[in-house]
Amino acid sequence: MLAYANSRNVSVLNEPDAASRHHASLFSPCQQTIYFPAGAEIYAQGEAAGYVYQVVFGAVRVYRLMADGRRQISAFHLSGEIFGFEADPTHRFFAEAINAAGIRKFSLASCEEMSRELLPLALRSLIRTQDHLLVLGRQAAAERVAAFLLNMAERQGGTSRIDLPMPRMDIGDYLGLAIETVSRVFSMFRETGAIRLHGLRSVEILRWDILQNLSD
Repeated sequence: MLAYANSRNVSVLNEPDAASRHHASLFSPCQQTIYFPAGAEIYAQGEAAGYVYQVVFGAVRVYRLMADGRRQISAFHLSGEIFGFEADPTHRFFAEAINAAGIRKFSLASCEEMSRELLPLALRSLIRTQDHLLVLGRQAAAERVAAFLLNMAERQGGTSRIDLPMPRMDIGDYLGLAIETVSRVFSMFRETGAIRLHGLRSVEILRWDILQNLSD
């Protein structure tokens, strides 16, 4: 089933297409998929936890609002990935759909039967978090953006042409950089022949060695 979430209210629409079913039936093939339009909140900081979520299609950003009003994005989640793991009874971050997204939610109370599937996914999420902390520890903006592009390529199957569902501002909030800096680094990579830009949301990696040398 595909359901529609509008201001957190859900109504059933129709079945997801074959591609969506192929990407997101890790646990229950009959689990309902909830549709979130771009910018819709999936859960809020301080809201009771108790579920984990799987991206069927689209992409999700997880972020926290700082005391000074700044936003820090801690993670992006793509099709097939799991998010929402919490050690506390409430969520410590917000989760939003970046673009139109289909999400499945699974009660933690029923996850004992899915532990074999959940454990490697949870560990993969932890590794991505650790990698992100290492990226933020880099001084140069070019190093951070190079590591980000390589990570996105790896998560999309190692393809040279990668989709970037998130805007430049999101990338900046994820890497701890101003949007102008992110745009400047993308332009620099294009001028040096490391990448080719296909609009704002698609990048083709031409020189893997340049990005890898920067990210090492």
